Amino acid sequence: MDHAPRHGVSPSSSSAGAALAAPVPATSPEFSLPPSRLPLEDILFCVDVGAEARSEMKVAAAVASPASSGSPGPGALMDPAAAPRPARPPVRRMDAIKQALMLFLHSKLTMCPDHRFAFASLGDTVSLLSKEFTSDAASSIETIQSLAATETRYAVADLTQLFKIAYEEGYRAERQGRILRVVLIYCRSSTKPHHHWPVKPKNFTMDVVYLHDKPAADNCPQNVYDALVDALEHVSQYEGYILESGQGLARVLFRQICIILSHPLLRCMQDDLDIPKQVVKKILAVEGVQSEDGAPVSSSQ
Repeated sequence: MDHAPRHGVSPSSSSAGAALAAPVPATSPEFSLPPSRLPLEDILFCVDVGAEARSEMKVAAAVASPASSGSPGPGALMDPAAAPRPARPPVRRMDAIKQALMLFLHSKLTMCPDHRFAFASLGDTVSLLSKEFTSDAASSIETIQSLAATETRYAVADLTQLFKIAYEEGYRAERQGRILRVVLIYCRSSTKPHHHWPVKPKNFTMDVVYLHDKPAADNCPQNVYDALVDALEHVSQYEGYILESGQGLARVLFRQICIILSHPLLRCMQDDLDIPKQVVKKILAVEGVQSEDGAPVSSSQ
């Protein structure tokens, strides 16, 4: 769109056939954003090892091909692909958690090989599995593979020790020009986490991934979720995300672990988070406004 010039010769005062004078741009101070590097992350994963981490997850049903839906005729050879396959072993939450952690590890180190990781487990309280943070993928994967869910249903989930460890490591990270993040993966549908952590200066960020059963008479995942939100807001320095799923699908966990790959200093508020997009819904919406030959349908018809 053309705009009338603020300065220069007006159209009425210019001679016939003479070109109009170009408007003189108003001077404004130049704005420049100097390049800067984000601080590297030390990331402490704390994984729930209670009995509910042994729960089986759902497996997406395979779609049968039309060719294999009918029975072969007499004398026809059976397609090897249509032969019955042995039943797969059940996928448990801990199996999916390990896969998700390795996905996170490799993705984060691909972005920058100087991020560092440590691991802890949550039973009644928190126990460190790593003596120090490391960027060595092999040693981190070895620690991840050592994670194992117990058969104990813990009636208590005390996060005080986790916050104490994070507080100390947060100051250590700051002195090195880094930032600390805690990622809690929690699996209990009836045990609300608690802590006795006083209000202190916040020096680490916290994310939570909450895998739970569907609400029922013998559990209270909503109350557990509310307690996790309160804990996150109590300690998190930057924007922390809490992501939950009661669907029992591994792919949902993988999607959530990809969301928290984001650096805490580059995040929007979780209320404004609109990823991942539902691609199927977008395709259906586009098809709904097109005619059979692909031309857009007028809204006036």
